[in-house]
Formats: sequence, structure tokens, C-alpha cells
Amino acid sequence: MWEADRASAALGIELVEKGAGSATCRMTVTGAMVNGHGTAHGGYVFLLADTAFACACNSHGPVTVAAGADISFVSPAWEGDALRAVAQERTRYGRSGLYDVTVLRGEGEIVAEFRGRSRTATPSRTAGEAA
Repeated sequence: MWEADRASAALGIELVEKGAGSATCRMTVTGAMVNGHGTAHGGYVFLLADTAFACACNSHGPVTVAAGADISFVSPAWEGDALRAVAQERTRYGRSGLYDVTVLRGEGEIVAEFRGRSRTATPSRTAGEAA
């Protein structure tokens, strides 16, 4: 999945650590990611968290997608900030799962908290197949 993720690659997101049910991704906020208030647009912060979530929930093997996600923005990020998203599986049950992702600046200042809900895809459909 990671090798085919063109959206994350285009934004310079790096997968820096992965494990069973966990992942850490990194991204630097560029000038193109800044909103009219001079801070990182929330959509980019969400995208970084969502990428870490995707890597964590797909770490078990079967194709797994987001069923939903919520984010709470805690503090702003600025152009030049190196952000790190740390995803951790909380539970898996049946085809569903819960994952928490913390987006951090520097050595530990929290920028956002994200909760993702995953769903393992049915075996009849794989990535790239038309609906």
C-alpha cells in the first residue's frame, strides 16, 4: 500500500517507523500548505494523521480502509515545522478497528489528536478495481 500512495509521496510524507498495528510518519509544512492565517491548513495535518493511520491499520495484511475519522486540533503548526504522526492500534474486532494518532511538532508538542475507525475490505474487491 505505501509504495502506491502517490498523494502522500507528493506531499513529502515519509514512513519512518512501522510495526504490527503501529506506524510513524513525518512531514514538513511547506509554504503551499499554509492557510490565510499563516498556519498549516488543517486538511494537511489531517492528511498526515490519516496516512499514519492507514499504514498502521494495513500492517496486518488484508486491505483495510477508513470507515471514519475525527480530529481535534490542539495547537497550530507553522511553515517549516517538522510534524510527526504516531499511530497506535487500540483494538480490532471482527473486520473493524480503532486507531489513535497523535500529531507532534518537534520533541513532543501536540498539534492534533486523531481517532480513526477502520474496516477490512471484503475479499471480492481489491485496490484499483472499479466500483
